[in-house]
Amino acid sequence: MFDVDLHGMDQDLLKIGAVIAYLFGSIPFGLILTKFAGLGDIRSIGSGSIGATNVLRTGNKSLAAATLILDALKGGAALLLGRFIISPDGQLICGVAVLLGHLFPIWLGFRGGKGVATGLGVLIATNPLAGAACCAVWLVMAKLFEISSLAGLTTFAAAPLLVWAITGSDTLVVMAAIIAALVFIRHYENIMRLLAGTEPRIGQK
Repeated sequence: MFDVDLHGMDQDLLKIGAVIAYLFGSIPFGLILTKFAGLGDIRSIGSGSIGATNVLRTGNKSLAAATLILDALKGGAALLLGRFIISPDGQLICGVAVLLGHLFPIWLGFRGGKGVATGLGVLIATNPLAGAACCAVWLVMAKLFEISSLAGLTTFAAAPLLVWAITGSDTLVVMAAIIAALVFIRHYENIMRLLAGTEPRIGQK
């Protein structure tokens, strides 16, 4: 367990790291891949999201898998960049910043993905065992209900508890809770559809 000491860090370096993490997070891999594949603008179909679930609605599983992996990698890479360039505490700022970039990219009108893959990438890089536990929750829920948003929401609702049980770190729990809150905010429309019983299943166009 450790406390975050932002005052003890180089504030300019922390700000630069946060900006870099945000910009890295805002790279819209789903949009880029589908455009290069000649599938048009992914934002014009399904939920309008740039994430892997919406890419899957094009019917191209390979592109959806690539989007999932790249979105997760950018989350993990930004956190590790913060850890090794700034400090173990600074990595938490970068972890939140990269997710903000993915959810609210400045050059896409602040409307990006839903944050599940990127958030999981951050958690895996923070603590591999806790991240793996969260991935397991997603896989079980996706298998049982075949609804991506429900799997993601359940995963991040459980994430702070899993992080606490595995790491015992109050600081990491706070970061997991912030990430979970951001994911829930971005899933507002999905939550409304879940309550109405109209949320599409995985792969449904």
